[in-house]
Amino acid sequence: MSATAPGVAAVWAADVRPGWLRRHNPLATLAAPLPAMLALVVVHDTRAALVLTAVAALLLVTGAGLGRRGLLALLVAAPLGTLVLGAALGLWVAVPADGPGRVLAQVGPLEYTSAGLAAGLATAVRLTAVAVLALVGGLTSSGPDLARAMQQQLRVPYRVTWTILAAFRFVPRLGHEVAVIRAAHRVRGGDEGPGPVAAVRRWVGWSVPLLAGALRHAERTAYAMDARGFGAHATRTERYRVPWRARDTVLVVAGWSLTAVVLLVP
Repeated sequence: MSATAPGVAAVWAADVRPGWLRRHNPLATLAAPLPAMLALVVVHDTRAALVLTAVAALLLVTGAGLGRRGLLALLVAAPLGTLVLGAALGLWVAVPADGPGRVLAQVGPLEYTSAGLAAGLATAVRLTAVAVLALVGGLTSSGPDLARAMQQQLRVPYRVTWTILAAFRFVPRLGHEVAVIRAAHRVRGGDEGPGPVAAVRRWVGWSVPLLAGALRHAERTAYAMDARGFGAHATRTERYRVPWRARDTVLVVAGWSLTAVVLLVP
């Protein structure tokens, strides 16, 4: 188990964050909805998906500290996206065996039926439920806290967790590199106009400097980690601990119990 660095207060920064879910251990917020997510992948139960989606949305609204944009995306964009996705999936999902239902639209040999629409909406609701349940852990925990929790509670070697975390932190870095390369090409008159062919040419032109920048950043990161003795010892100190408290156990038990009740009780 990783120890707290001497002379540093063992106070978890998340204890002062807004939103009560953010003050839970990241492993708890990930584990609580996990059975529901796995069950919805294989269980075709629209009622259960709707109930679990509503519960997850309630948790996010009350405990995730979402801003206006987050609330708008959760309460408005997500339902509208589900309807659009369901309507699109109505053309592709398997029609129930009891019949295709009423024909709503027809283009040549292609028929859009009420049964297909219902099946598409049911599939879209399940996909939305899985996504919203995943947000319970995704929006309420940070990468460093999750890495520390995996080390301290799951005994995952810190060489693994922090290497993965460093790889994830490459993503915003690469986004910044792309922005710099695009600006440099525009200054030099390298913009080849609109259209898909021009877009492919631009990306081909950006790929070489982007790859070179990524390799330089990876090399600098490796040198910095070596200079700080990363991997030289079996354990490492931490600025603070990510505790597992009784409320984390309650959250996990409540999430698993609710999943069992919703899926098993008719």
